[in-house]
Amino acid sequence: MVLTHSNALCGGSEHFAPPLPCIGRRTLLSGIAASAGLLATAQHARAQTAVSPDAALDQLMAGNARFVAKQLTSFAEDLAILKQNTVEKQEPFAAVLSCADSRVPVELLFDQTIGHVFVSRVAGNICTPEVIASLEYGAAVLGTAAIVVLGHGGCGAVKATIEAKAVPGQISALYAPIRPAVERAGTGLEAAIKANAQIQADLLRTASPVIGELTGKGRIKVVAAYYDLSNGQVSLLS
Repeated sequence: MVLTHSNALCGGSEHFAPPLPCIGRRTLLSGIAASAGLLATAQHARAQTAVSPDAALDQLMAGNARFVAKQLTSFAEDLAILKQNTVEKQEPFAAVLSCADSRVPVELLFDQTIGHVFVSRVAGNICTPEVIASLEYGAAVLGTAAIVVLGHGGCGAVKATIEAKAVPGQISALYAPIRPAVERAGTGLEAAIKANAQIQADLLRTASPVIGELTGKGRIKVVAAYYDLSNGQVSLLS
């Protein structure tokens, strides 16, 4: 069946798609079964992730307290069993949008192990379409109950945006999404880093209908945070 397709989001007008090739009954049924399987997987993942948004954030912050106190527990877990249990599925309780900086080992600083945290990393912890899509998958399919947008001390992407110097390759592509933070907070590095984390968290809540809807229903929480390289502590900003 050919359905009406709206191109309004692309700036075009509504039009009809050209007729599709004839699809055999077996192919059609296979497609329906695959779609049903994906839906069942999404519902199953959400059902297995029983933690609340507040409890998810509490688990992350408790893990960071252990990291600061040098009392990690994640390494004591049986990695063989963890690997076996996560081969076919994953059920992370939280997601983190982090900078690509090598000094920010997300699972380590939250004292979490295999399968616990769904992590997206990009320089400047910015919300690109690909990052938003990844976090939407984590929220809608895997059932993550919290998303932490994690800025960190000494962020080179934010510093480069403040300085606005010529840089090689495509590094300057990072400037535009970080620039609003500099305009809001000024040229103080730490203030701009924190503002950037807050702006990106706001974008996730507003630019993603999927995450926005889950937030409105109280099924997920999106917060900004700041990681202090000097003492290892994570502070929630919003």
